[in-house]
Amino acid sequence: MTPEMILFTLGCILLMPLAAAGLGLIHQGLGRSRSAAHAMLATLCAFAIAAILTIAIGFSFAIGTPGAAHTFTAGGAHWDWLGRGAFFAHDIHFESPDVLSLGLALKLCFLIFAAGLAAMPAISAGADRWRLPAVCAATAALALFFFPLFAHWTWGGGWLTQLDTNFHLPAFTDAGGAATIQVLGGLLAVCIAWITGPRRGKFESNGMPAAIPGHNIVQVLFGCLLALTGWIALESAASILFYSAAPLQIAAIILNATLAASAGFLAAVILTRARYRKPDASIASNGWVAGLVAGSAACFFISPVAAIDIGAIAGLLVTYMIETAEIRLKVDDPGGAVSVHGGAGIWGILAAGLFGHFNAGSHAEHVLSQMIGVAALLGLMLPLLYGANILLDRFLPYRVDADGDWQGMDIRELGAGAYPEFVIHADDYVPR
Repeated sequence: MTPEMILFTLGCILLMPLAAAGLGLIHQGLGRSRSAAHAMLATLCAFAIAAILTIAIGFSFAIGTPGAAHTFTAGGAHWDWLGRGAFFAHDIHFESPDVLSLGLALKLCFLIFAAGLAAMPAISAGADRWRLPAVCAATAALALFFFPLFAHWTWGGGWLTQLDTNFHLPAFTDAGGAATIQVLGGLLAVCIAWITGPRRGKFESNGMPAAIPGHNIVQVLFGCLLALTGWIALESAASILFYSAAPLQIAAIILNATLAASAGFLAAVILTRARYRKPDASIASNGWVAGLVAGSAACFFISPVAAIDIGAIAGLLVTYMIETAEIRLKVDDPGGAVSVHGGAGIWGILAAGLFGHFNAGSHAEHVLSQMIGVAALLGLMLPLLYGANILLDRFLPYRVDADGDWQGMDIRELGAGAYPEFVIHADDYVPR
């Protein structure tokens, strides 16, 4: 890696927190005003915990020492399932860096932010009722084991990158973190939504969901622009560190991320205008993020036209997925995180195989490889995440008590509101 690319990669890593800032504004803006400060504080707590635990343990499991890993042989295949290295980044010699240490240090810097971003969707899904201590505990479990485990499979030389050796298929592709960050975070989000249950007043006696609109759509839309900047930085850094992307491919990442987000946003605007006679700003913002999520898996392996197609389909899908989650599945997800990060992310993983331009392997083979990655997420990671969080809920109750539902998380857990004396709680009129 040239000195210029090293500096550029460092710059991209420094901009990654803007993705967390954007998602934080989106999530708190789509929730109730009485829980806005709690949502932002939870975002920072999750980010801080993920950073410390990734350095302490997570990095050794995700990347570890080059050439060292926990492996086993089964079914005639060699399974590299977890990294192995010194804790607290002792393998990296910061005082006299060599080329190997420099590469590991850049990956470490990237992963401390990536692990925090993986925790963001769950904060949205549990908005207005997920207690702050439980947020911290779930984030700790994610950063200590679940995120490093899957990150090793995709970015650390694990078994998903060895499909060619074991099964004569192309390696699983996740250039920008659609699977490792977004879908994994979306699966944690659905676990939290299941465990905490719906907010009081969300579903009427006949089972129909009541509308609880977001309290600050202006902050939500501003968050979309912040997220775009952080997303481009995230995709660029991941592509350089794990796929050796060249400068021209970085230009493709900038172009494709913007086009995918724009197409997802416009598709949601047009569809909600056609269905409801007026565009829905909250769903449109979800379409924007869904486009970013879906375009992440193959961020520089696709053409600009493909980025538009992927983003537009994600924007259409997320509109229906949010509705289906509420009406059919009775999932209360205030920010639509399960649909945006989980649903659109799975579409993006598959779209990488459908639309990606690769040096070897047919589209059918790449789609099959991507499907194996999706199966690993749904068949392995989802049960593990759900089981771990059910266990944590036994010792540290996830849901706030009944009074906290109506007082709001700000008063109940922080002792003060985000907007004292300035905001009327319109959701006071939601049927109890």
